[in-house]
Amino acid sequence: MSYFRSCSRSFILQQTDYLADDERIDALLNAAPETAMALLPAGPLSSTSNLSLAPAEKSAPVALLLDFFLGGLGVHRFYLGTEVLTGVGYILTCGGIFGIVPLIDFVMLIINFDDISPYIDNPRFFMWA
Repeated sequence: MSYFRSCSRSFILQQTDYLADDERIDALLNAAPETAMALLPAGPLSSTSNLSLAPAEKSAPVALLLDFFLGGLGVHRFYLGTEVLTGVGYILTCGGIFGIVPLIDFVMLIINFDDISPYIDNPRFFMWA
């Protein structure tokens, strides 16, 4: 019992343990060199009008892995770009009608492994229909 008392006393902080020396902090800040950010030269990088936001390329192997491991939650559909209600539908129907829909999604992704573009940004619940 005395061991626990001595340990608990060693963790009690005194009020003087965390006092900051304001004069020392001010001296350190005044002695620090001043730095400035260099401006980029005017050129192609300074203009954002030429930038285009192309959709990210979706990978069939990643979609297959997500479908295999997390298909019941509809994670593969979120990866492929679908509406939020589709993912909610997967969850509310106990993994897409008890796992049947993710299984069919998996088979369709395997069959169309070379071209999964019909399934990207597809808002339908049954992405193969």
